Amino acid sequence: MKKLLLAMLMLLMTLSLVACQAEEPVEEVKDVTLKVWGAQEDQEMLTGMIEEFKAANPGTNWTIELGVVGEPDARTKYLEDPEAAADVFAFPNDQVMDLVNAGALYEVTINKDAIVAANIQSAVDSATVDGKLYGFPMTADNGYFMYYDKSVFTEEDVKSLDKMLEVAGAAGKSVFFDVSNGWYIASFFIGAGNKFEMVDGKQVLDFNNETGVKVGEAIKAFTANPAFLTGDDNVLKAGFGTTIAAGVSGTWNAGDISTILGANYGATKLPEYTLGGVATQLGSFAGFKLMGVNSLTMYPEEAFALAEFLTNEANQIKRFEVRKLGPANKNAASNEAVLADVALSALAQQAPFAMSQNSVAGTYWGPAEAFGLALENKDYTMSIQEMLDALVSQAAGE
Repeated sequence: MKKLLLAMLMLLMTLSLVACQAEEPVEEVKDVTLKVWGAQEDQEMLTGMIEEFKAANPGTNWTIELGVVGEPDARTKYLEDPEAAADVFAFPNDQVMDLVNAGALYEVTINKDAIVAANIQSAVDSATVDGKLYGFPMTADNGYFMYYDKSVFTEEDVKSLDKMLEVAGAAGKSVFFDVSNGWYIASFFIGAGNKFEMVDGKQVLDFNNETGVKVGEAIKAFTANPAFLTGDDNVLKAGFGTTIAAGVSGTWNAGDISTILGANYGATKLPEYTLGGVATQLGSFAGFKLMGVNSLTMYPEEAFALAEFLTNEANQIKRFEVRKLGPANKNAASNEAVLADVALSALAQQAPFAMSQNSVAGTYWGPAEAFGLALENKDYTMSIQEMLDALVSQAAGE
């Protein structure tokens, strides 16, 4: 009898324990689906980063799709269909104003203080509109400088554009400059002190004032020089070491150009040019690449976590190692290999003469390209004053 009671007691205890366990809540695994946009050349690198993010964030059933949209195309692709756009995407900081005005970006509020503290101030400023942060700094190298062949030019030669044209011409070679690209042609105006401003949502330029006209005449003289050559990156890389002795470009071409030139690989700040008889330092845009979160994402917290991870110190160093992209993260920028890089050193030399692209509207690029293209084609049917009047008017949307 006692054995029977003991057995019944044990059975009741077992049933009670099972019942208690059944009542305990089972933690559900959250399903999260995100889309990320990145440049074609970054796909393999981003795939690895995303897998590392998943591994570092267990407990979530992650579905992360990677699409091919490069930074320059981010604004256009987003505006075509915001709901179909990526949850997390990279873009150059000259697009931040347009994206914010379109309501495209979530304001960065999660871990904001840590993000601000981790990155250089100019990069943070480039992602800030009206005191609000709208992007995670990703790179601080979206600028340009002068690559040159050390077998053709001395360090003294490359300080002056006039001297470079003279030396290159004598050697039967060219100085490359993509004048019909508004990003590059702006260097002449920036160096002369001309301004980019946004007033009531419109692009306001003073390129058609007295100084601007002198700048235009200087660009005209430059493009008319027999040693001048223009084109895209493919033209630049194809000609270096043979027909091209120097060219203006950015860090994304550093690997190819250093391989082509070998021991003759050189890079430095942009040279001075002659403006109304006065030597004037060429300016430039100080551009940054940022990563933003789509304001329409269904998973904002997770999207923020992914964007922060993809732009953290380790991944900014990885971007340098894989793509030679300069870091915006303070610690990453102090990495020994980064400091020793020839192209990034040249970019640092140019930095004091550079300006942010935040005050540049999308309406600027087309008119600037048309102005530069006319000069490249030696189309002098309009005076420089008339051409600049048209550029200023069109950039303002008039």
